[in-house]
Amino acid sequence: MAIDLNRHPCFSPDAHRRFARVHLPVAPDCNVGCNFCNRKFDCANESRPGVCSTLLAPYQAVSYLKRLGDLLEAPISVVGIAGPGDPFANAEATMETLRRVREEFPDMLLCVATNGLGLAPHVAELADLNTGHVTVTVNAIDPEIGAAIYRFVRLNRQLYRGIGAAELLLARQLEGIRALKRSNMTVKINTIVIPGVNDHHVEVVARRMAELGADVHNCIPLYPVSGTPFGKLWEPDAAMMAGVRAASGRAIPQMTHCARCRADAAGVLGEDNHELVRQVLEDAARLPLAPEEDRPYTAVSSLEGFLVNQHLGEAEQLWIFSRDDDGQFHPVETRSAPLPGGGDDRWEELGKRLADCRALICSSAGQRPKMVLAREGVRVLVAEGLIEEALDAVYGGRKPRMPARVMRSEAGCDSDGVGCGGCTGSGTGCG
Repeated sequence: MAIDLNRHPCFSPDAHRRFARVHLPVAPDCNVGCNFCNRKFDCANESRPGVCSTLLAPYQAVSYLKRLGDLLEAPISVVGIAGPGDPFANAEATMETLRRVREEFPDMLLCVATNGLGLAPHVAELADLNTGHVTVTVNAIDPEIGAAIYRFVRLNRQLYRGIGAAELLLARQLEGIRALKRSNMTVKINTIVIPGVNDHHVEVVARRMAELGADVHNCIPLYPVSGTPFGKLWEPDAAMMAGVRAASGRAIPQMTHCARCRADAAGVLGEDNHELVRQVLEDAARLPLAPEEDRPYTAVSSLEGFLVNQHLGEAEQLWIFSRDDDGQFHPVETRSAPLPGGGDDRWEELGKRLADCRALICSSAGQRPKMVLAREGVRVLVAEGLIEEALDAVYGGRKPRMPARVMRSEAGCDSDGVGCGGCTGSGTGCG
């Protein structure tokens, strides 16, 4: 398939008014701690990278995409994966999603946006899938400046900090960009313009990226986010951005119509997701994670097996329920939960113990266990009230009744990952 740049809204100033793009939020984990980033979930009225209302598994993502075609006014020309974490910190889900999209939509443009740390090992398959466009965010080519931007870099379960982290990230970015260009892919470079940190350095980045053969450069003004190390900095004004782009434009073509899209953006650039899109997204998230698997049961975190009334992180055992041919629910057994501690290993082990369960219902849960269990094929759903009512909603494809307090759980974080809403920590993860 020939790559048509004129159909890609991010690469063509004309296309962004005529074609829609869709970001599929299948990549929750991130491997780089940026001082400007807080990957906050369920923030429907905010448009910035890293924000999404819900997460999808690959099967759910393709089901969602199939329904969007009839909802959006502009034709969908591009399907991208841009988070809410990094696609290649979630390489398995990312590549499976791209494979499924390519199979279902053979003429669709595929696009990925990444920090570049885990990019290089996947370039060959990206090329095989005819992924035409890849965006790599490069904020510095001077490790001292990079060390001021990144809190940590995590690769192969090893954590790096300071200049060593910046050097590692840069080396992997350069390797990935070279591999992309050898595979004849179109490469866009994103650079966050951070006043007082790298604003004087962006032109140097642009020149280096041009030397590598990058096709276009997108200078993005910092979006100060409360609760991040750069939250008290100021957003670059129009004059600063014009100067930065003019200087960088001497080396490489500039993109000037970026809308700083959400990780679940759908539609024309610059327009918020409308309510119907959000509803279809939520509907897709309630589909089975992998319908080809036989998962007849549902697990529930409950003190007595009657009410949904226990936080997942506090559960020592889980009740396992089945549904008979008449639609009645019955407890099958109780299963012990892994002991607290151990980080992701705890939730991976729980996922293995629930390999025959399509979902896990609890009164509350942090984002981390939700993410890890989703990778294991188990949806975590928050509910309150009678277990039977929650089960009836889940098996009926509806959202169970949520407790009012769940909206407040985004703020905190404890050693079990309880209430983890953002991602502004040290990189060691929740225990």
